[in-house]
Amino acid sequence: MRLTWLSIFRTVATTLLLGVTALRLLAAPQQDLSRRDSLAFAVIGLVYVLTLIYGLWLRRGRVGKSAAAVQVGGDILIASGLISLTGGADSPFSFTYSLAVISASILLSQRGAFVTAAACSGMYGVLVLNHLLRLGAPASSSILARTGFNFASNVLAHFLIAALAGYLSRQLLAAGGRLSASQADLRRLSTLHGQILDSTPSGLLTCEEEGRITFINRAALSILGLDDTTAKNMSVEALLPGLRGLERVPRAELKVETPRGPRILGLTLAPLEGAGQSSRLIVFQDLTALRRAEDELRRADRLAALGTLAAQLAHEIRNPLAAMRGSAQMLAQDGAEDPSVVRLTNILLRESDRLSRLVEEFLRFARPPPPQRRVAALDELIRETVEMLQADPLRRGVHLSLELRPVMASVDPDQLRQVLLNLLRNAFEAVGPEGRTRVSLSVSAEQKVLLAVWDSAGAIPEAHLVRIFEPFFTTRSGGTGLGLATAYSIVRAHEGRLQVTSSPGSGTEFTVELPLAVAEEMQGARASSG
Repeated sequence: MRLTWLSIFRTVATTLLLGVTALRLLAAPQQDLSRRDSLAFAVIGLVYVLTLIYGLWLRRGRVGKSAAAVQVGGDILIASGLISLTGGADSPFSFTYSLAVISASILLSQRGAFVTAAACSGMYGVLVLNHLLRLGAPASSSILARTGFNFASNVLAHFLIAALAGYLSRQLLAAGGRLSASQADLRRLSTLHGQILDSTPSGLLTCEEEGRITFINRAALSILGLDDTTAKNMSVEALLPGLRGLERVPRAELKVETPRGPRILGLTLAPLEGAGQSSRLIVFQDLTALRRAEDELRRADRLAALGTLAAQLAHEIRNPLAAMRGSAQMLAQDGAEDPSVVRLTNILLRESDRLSRLVEEFLRFARPPPPQRRVAALDELIRETVEMLQADPLRRGVHLSLELRPVMASVDPDQLRQVLLNLLRNAFEAVGPEGRTRVSLSVSAEQKVLLAVWDSAGAIPEAHLVRIFEPFFTTRSGGTGLGLATAYSIVRAHEGRLQVTSSPGSGTEFTVELPLAVAEEMQGARASSG
């Protein structure tokens, strides 16, 4: 790099010299071009040619001490030619030797600078001696004194410049080395800093007071479901709606909509030190799974408590109910000739049967039988269940589509069919005639079975979503509120999860997540079927 810049400097200096020579000739047009002027132009042209050749040499990568020595030697020769053409010992360009010494101190260290100073002094001595010989007659003592003084002062200047330039060159190299080391440390620190920020599981972003995002890490992009370009083109308020209301709260939760669905974020806001009063640091974590797990745990506790209570009540009700039904049957036999007695006893029998079915549902919810698992093809089970619903009155006029892939899972087929029947009949009732429903079956990236029942109604209010799996909670006239609670219990018994999302724009979807059958279970199923 230094060789290149010195070559450029030589070219600029030669160009300026060419301009000065041309101006001198233009100022005296009546004179013919002298031999000395011709030689000056020849030297300048030679310098251009040599600089071009030298630049091509450097471009081919032949850079080293030999190239530096060639450049310094060329500078000495050019300076000697220039001084010889402009008056020898009396030339005003004797300072050009100093430029060669400075170049040597930069390229060849201090030792090279002293060697170059000696070479320049020797060449200058030859030019001075040649100048004295050209005078012809023995020079006067004044000329000899002046010439000797010029020679001695130039030689002294060469060595002083070599010493000073060499010292400055060493200091420059040392400072450059320290700067390079500092830059390398800074690059390593910056790389480490970036790796730490990218590997942290918490989302990090910084923003200015007006909301412009200046930095966002990989975890934040993953949580929000965005790419770096999209996120940085958004304001922080658009990215995290409602953030301004939390500025004075050290720790808060915020629900945001993302391309991956709604997310619950735990946020911490703090001013960013060293970046001005207006900059802020926002650290957040995705608490969606944690809050969902807490809700499921609370729901499971409530279901367990209500189940125990329901079982006790059901046992207490069944015996009096059986006695009441028996008495009603006896009254119906004794009063068979009285129409009013028959009518009343029929009401008693019908309502006792309805109450008995309700008690059976209570017992089924309170003490569901443990699942009798076996490996089953879920796609076939779904098709059989859909076939069973063909004659259901709720199914009339509803468009039902299937998106199934072959999936094997270890389940209780009867219990899972009960879950699917409940979800499908609820979907049929929600959409009504001309509505749309869909059943899909797939495997997630986490190797979980995903069975989803979707309907186009999207009619479940958000306030009801948190209570929809609670027993006895229903918004349907005549419903017991035990269907979804029982389905939830069955899925939990299968070590799975049942979730629901609903909105008028995207519809309602119930998703059953179950463990995938492992290889050993599938091999056992093949052996038993074989």
